[in-house]
Amino acid sequence: MVVPGRHSNPNRRIPSSASSEEKPDVSDNTISDTSPAVPAETIYKLLAFTFAMICAPLGAYFLSIKTIFSGELYTLLSMCPTVRSRSDNAKGNATFAGGLAALVANVVLIAYVVVAWQEDKEDQAKRKEKKGQ
Repeated sequence: MVVPGRHSNPNRRIPSSASSEEKPDVSDNTISDTSPAVPAETIYKLLAFTFAMICAPLGAYFLSIKTIFSGELYTLLSMCPTVRSRSDNAKGNATFAGGLAALVANVVLIAYVVVAWQEDKEDQAKRKEKKGQ
């Protein structure tokens, strides 16, 4: 029942008398583990692969569209009769450059999986070594 003039606090918890009087025993001399849940080197690796996942495919795309797939390669090969029809298009081929960027993104992703797998194997070896002691 809500009484006029009083504020209702449905989420307010009333501490029980037993738990408020008892305090946890802190007299034991155990060392608490204050290390972070994820090591800093793991965070740095994740940041490096994130940066590589953004920059490597974009860099590969724009670098290849300006150099490899720019159309200059086709003009150099224009002496060959089978390539002669392609030498007319000197704008660059964005399809091949996009395919190369996708390939580079997959290479970065596979590299991340391999590095993470190796790191996990090292962690498991350390845990087994700790258990053995």
